[in-house]
Amino acid sequence: MKPADALFLVRQLLRSGIAGPERPDHALRALAILRRWGSTPASGYATSALRQPDRPAIVDEGGTLTFAEVHGRTNALARGLASRGLGPGDGIALLCRNHRHFVEVTVACAKLGADVLYLNTSFAGPQLADVVARERPRALIYDAEFAPLLAGVDAGVDRLVAWPEPGAPTPADTSLDALRAGFDADDLSPPERPGRTVILTSGTTGTPKGAERHHPESLLPAATLLSVIPLRARDRTLIAAPLFHSWGLAHFALGVACGSTLFLRRRFDPEDTLAEAAAHGVSAIAVVPVMIGRIMDLPEEVRARYPLPDLRVVAASGSPIPGALSAAFMDAYGDVLYNLYGSTEVAWATVASPADMRAAPGTAGRPPRGTTIRLYDNADRAVPDGAVGRIFVANGMAFEGYTDGGGKPVIDGLMSTGDIGRIDHEGRLFVEGREDDMIVSGGENVYPGEVEELLCDHPAVADAVVVGVEDEQFGQRLKAFVVRRAGFELGEEEVQAHVRERLARYKVPREVAFLDELPRNATGKVLRRELR
Repeated sequence: MKPADALFLVRQLLRSGIAGPERPDHALRALAILRRWGSTPASGYATSALRQPDRPAIVDEGGTLTFAEVHGRTNALARGLASRGLGPGDGIALLCRNHRHFVEVTVACAKLGADVLYLNTSFAGPQLADVVARERPRALIYDAEFAPLLAGVDAGVDRLVAWPEPGAPTPADTSLDALRAGFDADDLSPPERPGRTVILTSGTTGTPKGAERHHPESLLPAATLLSVIPLRARDRTLIAAPLFHSWGLAHFALGVACGSTLFLRRRFDPEDTLAEAAAHGVSAIAVVPVMIGRIMDLPEEVRARYPLPDLRVVAASGSPIPGALSAAFMDAYGDVLYNLYGSTEVAWATVASPADMRAAPGTAGRPPRGTTIRLYDNADRAVPDGAVGRIFVANGMAFEGYTDGGGKPVIDGLMSTGDIGRIDHEGRLFVEGREDDMIVSGGENVYPGEVEELLCDHPAVADAVVVGVEDEQFGQRLKAFVVRRAGFELGEEEVQAHVRERLARYKVPREVAFLDELPRNATGKVLRRELR
């Protein structure tokens, strides 16, 4: 590690409260754990079990587990998995919602050296079977509610049940609790090789791909995010974003580094989330942007029942946040909103602080320390600030490639995010949409993000998306899909007039369709292919 990076790391760990005065024997033992296990979840929970054994580590619908309990349970689980012939380099697929077993399997795999494949809980049966056949895990750990989806999965894949489904028939497969019960909780030795993680891309434009990553070699990546998103040691963090998604998983990793208590619920409900946060004095909430919209859609008198005086950070990622929504949320809860833009492949690119979103609504923010962003045209030439181009990123955290051997385009050492955007004179990035989403209408390039942002500013619009559909005269024409806000009337001509008064005529949707809700995946991204 470079001296400047080492100095930055130490300062940030001290500033975040992760490092500080402690008993000399604890400090020496914690350093030994870090040297043995590296920057893995195994190291994080072993260290927290040493420093704060009786503090709550996980609070979910099954109750509360302390750090000492999680450490011991994951030791026993790792031994149980090993008894089924699983070891370093073996793939273990995980089809689970947000709960203790998701965390414990992830930690146990780190202790075992196994590779974890995180499966999307929104998959249909055929899609699940296709992904498992392609990635070839040796075992599949699943919540009982997903048992009907497994019919097409190779019967040779070992199966274990994580979370039972109350009132439903219990699958015949062994449960994790039963497996764990047969083994002791003593400390393990590190595996011969560290495990890897495979996160699936969102699949909004095609079949999800597996993106492979090693665990970081140090806490520097965590320190980088903590320098722009002010999470602190021993936070009380509610992770509402799906843990199988890179954003939910990132907050799990940050929570491990910070020794935070994690509050998990299997399904998101806006009022339940506020109630949970208020009841437990939650200091940080990790969400995808659509969850913010659902919270703000609650009647004001409902939101008022759940004051959140301890809330310091609401961290969002996964899709753009309309400027009107970010302003309304911060007006209600204070300047606590942080929005990270990135991708499964490049990790992060920019972070928008509350000040950024106040000054430039709709911005994705600025690159954090050690991150470079550059925009290129279709001829791979860098474009000037203010011009639209393809977004490329370098930050030392790029993925190692897709599991099928493919990768993303790279120019001058920077990797493509697959998006297009522009950078303003203050260095703030604005994401206009996916490269594939650009609409060419009558020879003019239209980036849907600009039109969508404008539509969402209308007081009667709760949600909106713009796609290109075939047109004999213009090649493509713009079609808007709009969700009306409850209690408002809105027609096609009013939508078109709202755009015509503010943008060029070729950006006005020629058709407007009204829907009760937009089709989205589990992480809140709009499924444009279904609308097309």
